[in-house]
Amino acid sequence: MISSRPESKSSGWLTRGVFGIGLASLFSDWGHEIATALLPILLAGLGAPAYALGLIEGIADGLSSFAKLAGGWIADRPEWRKPTAAGGYLVVALSTFAFGLVHSWPAILFFRAFGWLGRGAKGPSKDALLADAVPPENLGRAFGFERTMDTAGAIAGPLCATALVAATSVHAAMRWTLLPGILAALAFTILVPRGKRAAGHRPLAFFESLRQIPPQFRRYMVGVFVFGLGDFSHTLLILRAAQILGTRYGAARAATLAVGLYTVHNIIYAAGSYPAGALGDRIGKRGLLATGYALAGLMSVGFLFSPSGLPALVALFAVAGLYMAIQDSLEKSLAAELLPTQVRGSGFGVLATLNGVGDFASSIIVGLLWSGVSPAAGFLYAAVLCFAGAGILYRLR
Repeated sequence: MISSRPESKSSGWLTRGVFGIGLASLFSDWGHEIATALLPILLAGLGAPAYALGLIEGIADGLSSFAKLAGGWIADRPEWRKPTAAGGYLVVALSTFAFGLVHSWPAILFFRAFGWLGRGAKGPSKDALLADAVPPENLGRAFGFERTMDTAGAIAGPLCATALVAATSVHAAMRWTLLPGILAALAFTILVPRGKRAAGHRPLAFFESLRQIPPQFRRYMVGVFVFGLGDFSHTLLILRAAQILGTRYGAARAATLAVGLYTVHNIIYAAGSYPAGALGDRIGKRGLLATGYALAGLMSVGFLFSPSGLPALVALFAVAGLYMAIQDSLEKSLAAELLPTQVRGSGFGVLATLNGVGDFASSIIVGLLWSGVSPAAGFLYAAVLCFAGAGILYRLR
């Protein structure tokens, strides 16, 4: 078993490790969201074909998902956690900075894939260090705080991208991403305590570590994966809102309103993450997480009826942000409760990989149903899977 560090003996939740990881998440997301916001513009300026953006993001997300599985095995070695996570932050910073130096879309594909490999590999080590940084009764607060900081960076990134492009150029704005990226790596390196191996702890081989994951966690993963198959990318919500509002406001005004609705979504997501984690610590994580999954189903049902009024769309985007706050704060903190410390890293890797595969599959399936049948068919599919995932979690003991 892995011993607790001195800070985890405290009854508080905002330890040095939690603050350091939260600060690193803020800066890292700030930097790579600048790059993500400007990537379509950069590709257009380079004359990239229409399929280039989808290819770049699909390959990068796929590599990141499987890097998380390997990263989980690495995270089962406590002494490797801090260098792996700090190195991952540095790789993301350097890869986004490189966007400002290259002049072909295959080069962007290479650096995006390289960066997302580092991002995927660091995730389980970061999560394991975060789980070790607080007492078990404060896991929800710690993970909720990290999500709040991460989402604050996601809000700041696009705003900063707009200002940088107005003042300089797209390539110059991409080079500026190095600053928050380096700050993320420094914050993590300076503030987060390193992992410590307890006497008698024996690292397991890759498949042996997976076999040691307890049955209760495996059943939990079934519910998470079923829900993930219906939890599509929320950029589709922007598209649907623009389509619905277009008939009343015109295409240009509708697009602006749809982006504004997504901003509401992100604000609710950021503001709700810590309270959701704290509430999970108080009343129990499983039931609250299942409720979050059910809210996702209700959001999809709401879009089934194509609400034409702006207040109804604001409410639906707010529900979307709220369920994401619940999901992202509680999925990992509940996993930390269910996993023995010896294979906690591998468990986090499995969780992240299943989430990545589910996100990839759900967005494709909803998109195909949307295009081939109707938007309502895509939302109906999503609602059924979200309610099914909620039902599986409600039945867990």
